[in-house]
Amino acid sequence: MRQSWRGFSGFLTGLHPVRMVTLGYLSYIVAGWLLLSLPFSHALSAVSPLDALFTATSAVSTTGLATVSTGNNYNLLGQIIIMVLIQLGGIGYMTFGSFVVLAGTGTLSERRKDIGTTVFSMPPAFKIDKFIRSVVKFTALVEGLGAAALFVAFMRAGLPNPLWSSIFHSVSAFCTAGFSLYDSNFEQLRGDFWINVILAVESYLGAMGFIVMVDVWRRIIAKTDRITLTSRIIIVTTAWVSGIALVLFFLGEPTIQQFPAHERLLASFFQVMAAMTTVGFNTIPIGALSRASLFLLTMLMVIGASPSGTGGGLKTTTFTAIFGVMKSVLLGREQVTFWGKTIPQGRVWLAVATLGFYTVALTFGSYLLSLTDPFDFEALFFEAASALGTVGLSTGITAQLSALGKFLVTTLMFLGRVGPLAFGLALSFPSRIHGVTEEDLVI
Repeated sequence: MRQSWRGFSGFLTGLHPVRMVTLGYLSYIVAGWLLLSLPFSHALSAVSPLDALFTATSAVSTTGLATVSTGNNYNLLGQIIIMVLIQLGGIGYMTFGSFVVLAGTGTLSERRKDIGTTVFSMPPAFKIDKFIRSVVKFTALVEGLGAAALFVAFMRAGLPNPLWSSIFHSVSAFCTAGFSLYDSNFEQLRGDFWINVILAVESYLGAMGFIVMVDVWRRIIAKTDRITLTSRIIIVTTAWVSGIALVLFFLGEPTIQQFPAHERLLASFFQVMAAMTTVGFNTIPIGALSRASLFLLTMLMVIGASPSGTGGGLKTTTFTAIFGVMKSVLLGREQVTFWGKTIPQGRVWLAVATLGFYTVALTFGSYLLSLTDPFDFEALFFEAASALGTVGLSTGITAQLSALGKFLVTTLMFLGRVGPLAFGLALSFPSRIHGVTEEDLVI
């Protein structure tokens, strides 16, 4: 037995960090699947093993797509398990364990440092041990304040079980998971300004990423003269894309035209935010949206959040790198620049490869879903984009998918959490790709 354990331990130690991260998330999903399959997690009716697997994968990948009702099919224990899976998936593989090790010993092994660097796409200037402490503290602070604010807002709105609901939804929002205890999500609270804003603030903080938050904090306390170029790109890109999409959605979506002006603006802001941050909450029925709005939300889901954050998608940094490549080609430049700064060749290759892998995964996922399920292609494509982007928005077909369709969406959610490029690297990992190092990986 001892020899077998040593052999297994040696196998894990020899794994490249990217493969270790992939297996780590898979282990979370398997553990969650087993727990959510047992009767003690269920409410009135039993949940099938396939639906339990779907829920566990959706929680760990912080997606939010659901084939059964979180509030009705799972009891309090089941909901707590889902929340823990969301938290583990949101802050990144091994982050909590590394924090416990740091609290006990004050230092991390080189192995844990390598894995942490891979999970968070750490710049060389950041120290992983200090960064992990900051991640856990910042997560606890934001989720704690968010839960307190939501508790007051839920009490004022007269919602049932406001204490538990505020805790669950605060974690779900910051981890950009999109899981809700309400079957209609937040449609009944479309006009509640404070609930919309609290959820949006938490989601944007989670989506923009821990590196940005640490970077901004270091600037506030005068440890640095200015935030890094990467953080500026993330903040500006997030603001510009969100702003442009807000105007387009506000002007172009017919189902909100009858709302009062302030509700129309709030609904537009919230839905654009939900797609851009990949949190996946909704305050209006997604299935009733126009084709143009569904396409707009799909584009936002593909662009997604930012590296080292809790959201999914291509990432804003990949989007800006591709934009830089296009601009350089049009201007006839050999080097790719952004704001006068040259983007390293390795990151350009990474961005192009990420876009390629993401496109292949989305294309094949949509094609296979169109073979297994009879819904309109628009709905299936939206579902595939939502799963791969770990968003959780749906036109309402998730629960009606065939068994094979649910398994395909489960696979896309897992791919989205690990990252299509990282998943490919985990299968065949060369140590370097055209100068791309582990620190360049955006997961």
